[in-house]
Amino acid sequence: MSENRKFTTKQLVIIAMLVALNVILSRFLSIAAWNIKIGFAFVPVVFAALYLGPWQAALVGALGDFIGATLFPIAAYFPGFTITAAIVGLIYGLFLSKKQTMPRILGAVLATEIIGSLLLNTLWISVLYGSPFLPLMATRVFQCLILGIVEIVVIRIMAGLVPRLVHSAS
Repeated sequence: MSENRKFTTKQLVIIAMLVALNVILSRFLSIAAWNIKIGFAFVPVVFAALYLGPWQAALVGALGDFIGATLFPIAAYFPGFTITAAIVGLIYGLFLSKKQTMPRILGAVLATEIIGSLLLNTLWISVLYGSPFLPLMATRVFQCLILGIVEIVVIRIMAGLVPRLVHSAS
């Protein structure tokens, strides 16, 4: 992105498409139970992190959550989840925007799963439903482990494909 932080038309179109894909993957193609959700909504955010950078990935995450919650609500809108989505996008971008080595992928997944899913989202669910935090966290550890493994595999594949896709599209 340019130094003056202005978005190009191409970047805006890519961000819009990634936000739309995020909404579809999170709202329609995820498996969700009361406090557990497994899906591939992280893919557009990771693509934004790999191709555009940390702030754009945060924007894709936040807009995807906000638009998804507004157009296809599961419950009342709660801004905490949008904040988490932005933080997760930022973390992916900080870890993955320059180099995509296996240690950086592992660091990104560990950080997003621990900070985003295990701590922040568990806190928001606890606040919303009045559930005790620690027992709720214990039930979400399994989700983080499963999704973390899936994310590592998918991000590793994406790290090899995205540069080739971007280069061939240019």
